Amino acid sequence: MATGEYKGKTVLITGAAQGIGLGMALAFGQAGARVVLTDADEEAGQEALQQLQSQKLQATFIPCDVSAETEVVALMEKVKETHGQLDALVNNAGIADPFIGKLDEMELSEFDRVLAVNLRGPVLCARYALPLLRKAKHPAILNITSTRAFMSEPDTFAYSASKGGLEALTHSLAVSLAQDRIRVNAIAPGWIETGPWQKKSDRYEPQHTQQDKEQHPAGRVGEPQDIAEAALFLCSEKAGFITGQHLVIDGGMTIKMIYA
Repeated sequence: MATGEYKGKTVLITGAAQGIGLGMALAFGQAGARVVLTDADEEAGQEALQQLQSQKLQATFIPCDVSAETEVVALMEKVKETHGQLDALVNNAGIADPFIGKLDEMELSEFDRVLAVNLRGPVLCARYALPLLRKAKHPAILNITSTRAFMSEPDTFAYSASKGGLEALTHSLAVSLAQDRIRVNAIAPGWIETGPWQKKSDRYEPQHTQQDKEQHPAGRVGEPQDIAEAALFLCSEKAGFITGQHLVIDGGMTIKMIYA
């Protein structure tokens, strides 16, 4: 994506303080966008904001728990007050460490919390962003799902269910919002290493074995930049004929057959 591709455009990214969200925030900012970062972790959010501002990128940070309707309403009011419109909404916020345990040991409150953030959150953000998106010339919504929507490790019920629901929500919104000229797509990341992209107190250096790398046909573990480059394209006018689709970015893991 060329520098300046998003000049004059406003992009809101949820869960933008760390990991894939931070990688996308930097990429959109470097492409010229006014980036609105939101996250429930204020410490991480302030660190992310400082990182963007240190590169002289246009950015603001607004704390928000996307599962809380009142907070999402306040978030969109702030975006309206500051920018007047919204060109792209990136629904990235999610609980990345799903409950792992036996079905009969799982607390329903844990299940509900994962779905509230990972699925209810994107619904709320899309709903209350609509008036702002309708003002944009080429509006787009991008949902960050997961390859866990299509495959699972044992006992990850809530996370897989939430990401599968978000995949379905993507094509439902694409059809429903077509009359508003709003395109809706999804990216399903596989193994993306986010250690160096965490807040300072949680940051770590990855230690990937040769086996970790070789199990990917691409020969390596993914990085936030891999997702960011695709996000820039899918939210741009160049993707104007793409809607209701999902792009799997996993280094080829989900197409590799494994025999026990």
